[in-house]
Amino acid sequence: MANELNELSAPEMAEGNDVKVIAKQIEVKVGVGSKIFDIIWWFLPPIIGGIIWMIMKIKAKNRFQQLQQKIQHDASQIDNYLEQRVQILQNCARLLDKAIDLDQNTFTEIAKYRSGKGAEGDEERIAHAREVENVNRSFNIAVENYPDLKAHREIADAMQQNSYLQREITAAREVYNDTVNLWNREIFMWPTKQIVAAKAGYTTRIPYILDKETKETARKTFF
Repeated sequence: MANELNELSAPEMAEGNDVKVIAKQIEVKVGVGSKIFDIIWWFLPPIIGGIIWMIMKIKAKNRFQQLQQKIQHDASQIDNYLEQRVQILQNCARLLDKAIDLDQNTFTEIAKYRSGKGAEGDEERIAHAREVENVNRSFNIAVENYPDLKAHREIADAMQQNSYLQREITAAREVYNDTVNLWNREIFMWPTKQIVAAKAGYTTRIPYILDKETKETARKTFF
């Protein structure tokens, strides 16, 4: 049998391919065959088969509940790092304000993105992280416009802490995406998990998505 993906015969894409995350939740559904499969357990053998099948579905339900709690835990870790980062940016804003005429709107933006904003859902959490990144980008521009500020010890320390927290956020997002990927795979595992997921109305979850401006910046030549 030939390989489905053959680099020797497949057409090439000279223009390349820009990979993007599709922000769409897919609902879990089952067909008539799965519904019949769900019922027939109560007849093969009588009662006992149905009890075994019920236990299997309970285990699948428990698994999904555990995964949901894990997703919440991983998301909370990201929120914690974001909160710390906002605090660092707030401290850095005070330091910069003493050295230069910093836009006062920056302080308003920082205050708005404190943890009390309430990023509960997937989309809200992604938007929250994107907004914090925009604030961070404005700080970088301010520092670049005033190179002498880099020699300021407190500012340099604050920016270093900010860089450290960015790495922690990136790592936490990777853990979160791994758990989301696990959830997205398991809800389609037929028969038990997919049938349970369909009855519960579960959908796939959207992983963290990098904003367009950051992606475009990453393509630029820095050296």
